[in-house]
Amino acid sequence: MSWLSSIFSTDKHRENFREQLKNVLGFKPGNVELYLTALSHRSVKETAEENNERLEYLGDAILSAVVADYLFMRYPKKGEGFLTEMRSKMVNRQMLNDIALKMGVKKITQFNKIDSALKNSQIFGNTLEALVGAIYLDKGYKQTLRWVTKRIILPHLLLDDLELQDINIKNKLIGWANKQSRSIDFETLEEKQERGRRLFIVGVKLDGEVIAAGRGFNKKDASQMAALQAVEKLGL
Repeated sequence: MSWLSSIFSTDKHRENFREQLKNVLGFKPGNVELYLTALSHRSVKETAEENNERLEYLGDAILSAVVADYLFMRYPKKGEGFLTEMRSKMVNRQMLNDIALKMGVKKITQFNKIDSALKNSQIFGNTLEALVGAIYLDKGYKQTLRWVTKRIILPHLLLDDLELQDINIKNKLIGWANKQSRSIDFETLEEKQERGRRLFIVGVKLDGEVIAAGRGFNKKDASQMAALQAVEKLGL
């Protein structure tokens, strides 16, 4: 039995776990049980009550909200399409996994170390999301926002560099379709007035069938939103 599995057996084990967490998170946790769950992959804890999948779900939503808030304040004149693409660059699975490894999350994650595939997988980014969920439940939204900004966004997500990255979602989708010999088209499905502005609804057609749609106050933003929805639906 690992010491992590028995941290509640003695006060010393509990304090050791707190110190391990402090080294990674930068603060001592309140409810240590939450963090133990956040660090428990389903390969070692099968039940939903014990593994980190529920906290990962929560942390994903909280992290997305914090990043959206940060981008909204950082870029007051940018449109929805730009903000959505930047958020996608910042919280994609590979990016979060790289950040988790740099933060030392792997060292305190409970997972099946015999499974070589898991050692090189992206479970540590998922675990980072679960930790965000645990921090939210333990400390509340305001402290979570400060922690994500200080420990994830500012040291690891260099926005000037991310802006220059050519990860245009629409181009990615078109490139995938060309490689697969599939037909991709963007079509304006509807134009209407909303809150005194023209609203565009653009659809993505795969081989003639609409698979996703996006809304925006210009066609570019609507197309980007539609492309993002399509990419997520296709699992790209």
